[in-house]
Amino acid sequence: MKVSTVVAAAFLVSAGMTVPVHAQEKAKAAKKGGGGEMTFFVTSAGTGKGADLGGLEGADAHCNALAKAAGSKRTDWKAYLSTTAPGGDAGVSARDRIGKGPWRNARGVVVAKNLSDLHSEKVNINKETALSEKGDPIKARGDKPNQHDILTGSDPSGRFSTAGGDTTCGNWTKSGEGSAIVGHHDRTGLKDTWHMKSWNSSHGSRGCSQENLVSTGGAGYFYCFAGK
Repeated sequence: MKVSTVVAAAFLVSAGMTVPVHAQEKAKAAKKGGGGEMTFFVTSAGTGKGADLGGLEGADAHCNALAKAAGSKRTDWKAYLSTTAPGGDAGVSARDRIGKGPWRNARGVVVAKNLSDLHSEKVNINKETALSEKGDPIKARGDKPNQHDILTGSDPSGRFSTAGGDTTCGNWTKSGEGSAIVGHHDRTGLKDTWHMKSWNSSHGSRGCSQENLVSTGGAGYFYCFAGK
């Protein structure tokens, strides 16, 4: 009886200590933005055809295929890509394709709470957080090879570009001549300027082929978001 009483008392003390510790750990995780379903990633591989992604439909399909292979049950993945239209007509803006947030990487870290957050200085996209669907970091400036050029075709606010010329490699159907706006997932570049630190609108690519994209620090990767 005495042994049972001692064991029971020890259990109660242990349980009493475990609850607050667990609560504290949970609170810390929540404060850091950790935990939750993956709703954002950088593709771990391109399509193999440079910036020819099969248009928006092909890019979305690539996002969903990679996410499914990584274990995601979601089927609402969209590529963060804009398109342009001829004659000054409105194109498609990347920001209008991806839902309202919040968005978390494969490790549960929040990269943005909403669209305003995503397109502001508060955005938490950088070398440490812009992970692939597998939870792996993407090679950045200083790594070999550098793969920090991420296809977007977008201006800093996430809308289609009005700069003129080809900014989307023929709306993601070209793998030869042309150009596409890219961002730097690591937020670094050749110079300490705002556009070199932009995750979604740093500069135009040298061309649209896989070789062209690689030559300027890319690999044909793009961002994928889920959410409605």
